[in-house]
Amino acid sequence: MTAISQPFLSASALDKTFELHAQGGQQLTVMRGLELSLAPGECLVLAGRSGIGKSTLLKMVNGNYRVSGGSLTLHFDDGELELSDLPGQAWHVLRRDVIGYVSQFLRVVPRVSAREVVMEPLLSRGFEAHEARSRAETLLARLNLPERLWDLAPGTFSGGEQQRVNIARGFIAEHPLLLLDEPTASLDSANRDVVVRLIQEAKARGTAMLGIFHDEDVRACVADRLLPMEGHMLGADEAMLSKPQPGSLSTATPTATKATPRSRFDEC
Repeated sequence: MTAISQPFLSASALDKTFELHAQGGQQLTVMRGLELSLAPGECLVLAGRSGIGKSTLLKMVNGNYRVSGGSLTLHFDDGELELSDLPGQAWHVLRRDVIGYVSQFLRVVPRVSAREVVMEPLLSRGFEAHEARSRAETLLARLNLPERLWDLAPGTFSGGEQQRVNIARGFIAEHPLLLLDEPTASLDSANRDVVVRLIQEAKARGTAMLGIFHDEDVRACVADRLLPMEGHMLGADEAMLSKPQPGSLSTATPTATKATPRSRFDEC
């Protein structure tokens, strides 16, 4: 599947409601009527206060959360793929070949080395072990992870070291769509600079990116547009208190605005 020029990912009237089984099946609405359009080579950054539900949207695109209403669509040159009703077994192939995800925290597997964690996305797609190993080592070196740690399991690493392994794993397969959930939150300034360059290189390759960045310098440097989440998202704490009924959230469509470069990074 090859992405067409415009757009690669789109959402229309996107809704999300959780059913709280431990609380008598109470319905918790956290999103209603969200619209977005994301093109190849573009980084669209989700804007909004902490806890409003930005990570919820990323998890919906990645298939961790099911869509409650509306459409969420990938556009390829040979047709469209609707994600809102995609069977569970299809998500494995989609995550392997199309959607990459850098989450806030690395899910570590005991006794699996950092090098192997980074190699796995390429091995799962049939790459030769020597090529996967070489590319993994190149990324780990770029992210300044000491070579003495490459053969160790990341479960004993610091938060920043684990996140660098996580970033290397997310970028190695060069997926056409990349989801970034605070990738620089645990990093020092030198490694934030490396991640900014990795993002810019991915954009140049045509990768479509949907991201969350609370670091204003990083956000200003990588964002092509900002998508304000206010008006269509309701944080879980507010949703519990207000129990919104249909139509109680604003129906205004949030407008993605062009980001204004304002950063200390030389690349901007």
